Amino acid sequence: MSTREAARPGERVRVPGGDKAAGAGPGTRLTGRRVRAARRNRAGGRPPLRARLRRDWPLLVMVAPAAALLLVFHYVPTLGNVVAFQDYNPYAGDSPLQAFLASPWIGFGNFEALFSDPAFWDAFWNTLSITAFQLVFYFPLPIALAIVLNGILSARLRAFVQSVVYLPHFFSWVLVVTFFVQMFGGAGLLAQTLRDAGLQPWDIMSNPDTFVVLVTAEAVWKDAGWGAVVFLAALSTIDPHLYEAAAVDGAGRWRRLWHVTLPGLRPGIVLLLILRLGDALSVGFEQFLLQRDAVGRQAAEVLDTFVYHQGITTGNYGYGAAAGLFKAVVGLVLILAANRIAHALGERGVYSRS
Repeated sequence: MSTREAARPGERVRVPGGDKAAGAGPGTRLTGRRVRAARRNRAGGRPPLRARLRRDWPLLVMVAPAAALLLVFHYVPTLGNVVAFQDYNPYAGDSPLQAFLASPWIGFGNFEALFSDPAFWDAFWNTLSITAFQLVFYFPLPIALAIVLNGILSARLRAFVQSVVYLPHFFSWVLVVTFFVQMFGGAGLLAQTLRDAGLQPWDIMSNPDTFVVLVTAEAVWKDAGWGAVVFLAALSTIDPHLYEAAAVDGAGRWRRLWHVTLPGLRPGIVLLLILRLGDALSVGFEQFLLQRDAVGRQAAEVLDTFVYHQGITTGNYGYGAAAGLFKAVVGLVLILAANRIAHALGERGVYSRS
């Protein structure tokens, strides 16, 4: 029988490593508390819950507001997805709970109506096409911007450029769309300049054929600088001696970029790519709602605006909830699949198995 199994309160026993773990000398009579402490230290166990709470309470207090915000505005509303399986009528009772209890259950009826609706599939394919286009032409830009900013030697110039490219992130979409209208609209600065030069102005803001390019350009102007923050942080963790060693071995600037910089950024790139794939069906709401009338529903309708127009404005809440639940399930499947692919390629991904 091992020492760990044989030790009992009041018994004289020598615990290997117990001199340091339990604070006792050889052959010391161990109390029950010291025996349990010696067992925990020997087995690598965690301290009890009360000790951990006493140790970590400042951190828990700091996290509590964010956890409460997440619980109230993300997890509690998730319970409302059950109306996707009802013919929900908010006026069926005096309170939301009574309306929920009084609304009839229709099973997958809302989903059958959803999948047979051509407008839903138009919004679905619009969303996927915009996501695919932005993965190719938008996702790499914050990486390139972070590499360029990291290469600026003057700290003052780098801080100025960072401030300029970060600033649009804090603008609302109303302001961003207004800016683009004033610059590229039919009565905007570019159109007026072309007319003054005797040229025909381009139809940029109301052309459905180039709408995907327009919304991607707006997203780049607004969020590319902010997206570079994560990659700048990753660049700061790369050991400078790696660049020096590569330079000594004769590697030029592009070789150092390929063999040192990009491998250092790879974990962050994989992580953000997985998260972006999880949001493949969430390309935005305000940006498309503001420009929907200008280019038409066929080009600007995405799943978020579809849920708003078909579910909220018409009062068909069960139908809208079914569309939202479908979007969430597809996003979950995509993020799990992308994470598994990342594990197969040797990356940690969003989470890793213990």
